[in-house]
Amino acid sequence: MRSSNACVKSANDNVVCEFVRPVKQTVRKNNGFDSFVCSDENMFAVAACKKIAMSDASFSQLFIYGPAGAGKSLLLDCICNTTTKNVVRMSGGQFVADFARALRDKTIFSFKDFCRSCDMFIMDDVCALAGKRATSDEFLQLMMDLRAAGKSVVLTANCAPSALNGFDRRIQSLLASGLVVDVVAPNAHVRRSMLVRNGVDSVVADELSKQINGDGHMVNGIINKIKTYTELMGEQVNMAVASKLLADVLNKSKTPLSMVKAMCEKMSVSFDEICGNSRTRRLVRARQIMMAALKDATNLSLSEIGNVCGGRDHATVVYALSQIEKQKTTDLILNAEIADMVKLCK
Repeated sequence: MRSSNACVKSANDNVVCEFVRPVKQTVRKNNGFDSFVCSDENMFAVAACKKIAMSDASFSQLFIYGPAGAGKSLLLDCICNTTTKNVVRMSGGQFVADFARALRDKTIFSFKDFCRSCDMFIMDDVCALAGKRATSDEFLQLMMDLRAAGKSVVLTANCAPSALNGFDRRIQSLLASGLVVDVVAPNAHVRRSMLVRNGVDSVVADELSKQINGDGHMVNGIINKIKTYTELMGEQVNMAVASKLLADVLNKSKTPLSMVKAMCEKMSVSFDEICGNSRTRRLVRARQIMMAALKDATNLSLSEIGNVCGGRDHATVVYALSQIEKQKTTDLILNAEIADMVKLCK
């Protein structure tokens, strides 16, 4: 059986091999965790990744969650480039495809052996298994076998185990039983550091970091565009050139969506969490504060406010605003938080 991209890293010769029919390829090395620009909010997650990479962790399963562009896949790269363990790494989509192919080709035992022939198993984007009952059952058995054998497991997803849709309670419970850490999208300081590290002029980086509300993927796209322009045109990119070159991504004016994302960054919550269905106290409070700030700072209708905050209906926004109004009379901290959010929106 042949797999497109599932790979295994050997501790002895550091090669990447295709599943079942090994083909040697060159492994691209970097400087381990030096490649990850860490914000204060992500320090715990990075420390946990370093611990498991150095085989010195008291936990055998690490679950990393956060929005797209927060650096989850980059952290997996850092682990792979640091550890001396034999690693099997694949995406959730690859696991689904290889499992289906194994069933079709009647090579399911080879697939099982491949996934277990490691010291560390890494899967990027567990969410790809959602709603696929047979694949999820195989994944559950794999997780239990790896943990019973004392193998390390690292998984990523865009939300916490309890918020995963399309998974039964057994899988959610198992995923939550290890160490669960979250990562947030890069803030302005991290965005600036990423730009400067990749050769962007510090003055330009200062200004761009303030005008970009995007995630790490967008920042990398900007870096690639600036590098390519410098290479092809033979001139350095100043702010005047950058403004024209990056007109499609720079914020000329604040949109409701950019306001919500800016508030998410300020409150250390992810945009995906705000738009999701979780009703934890922290997220409910954050949503209500954002709705109140949008009402005070914009002329948006209540329905429009609900749409930009994850598709909430008119009644939900009315209830949120009424709750905020009740609390504002006695909660000075809440008043200050709302005032800060309003400033971000103007």
